[in-house]
Amino acid sequence: MASSDFKLRMRVTVGEMVAVGPGKIALLEALAREGSITAAAKALGMSYRRAWLLIDETNKALREPAVSTAQGGAKGGGSQLTETGERLVALYRGIENKALLHCAADIKALQSLLT
Repeated sequence: MASSDFKLRMRVTVGEMVAVGPGKIALLEALAREGSITAAAKALGMSYRRAWLLIDETNKALREPAVSTAQGGAKGGGSQLTETGERLVALYRGIENKALLHCAADIKALQSLLT
């Protein structure tokens, strides 16, 4: 029997828009590591435009933005997570971890049904 993998893919919607999901959280984490939208997009194999649109969508869904951006220039630009962005990532990952831990027996039972 092949081993199975379980991934939780939580999404939070605001109206029809996915405000927060696994891809947006991964992008925010990459941005925190890389320090720019360009570098974060490259690290995740996506276009700058796609990354910028995802960040813009997330910022618009929140009361306060998750990302602050400095314009380029002689010293270059850059982006970073705001306190709200850091809290968003921490809350998302915390909920994910608690759900996986709490449901471990059920996940194991579900996986036992797979080939």
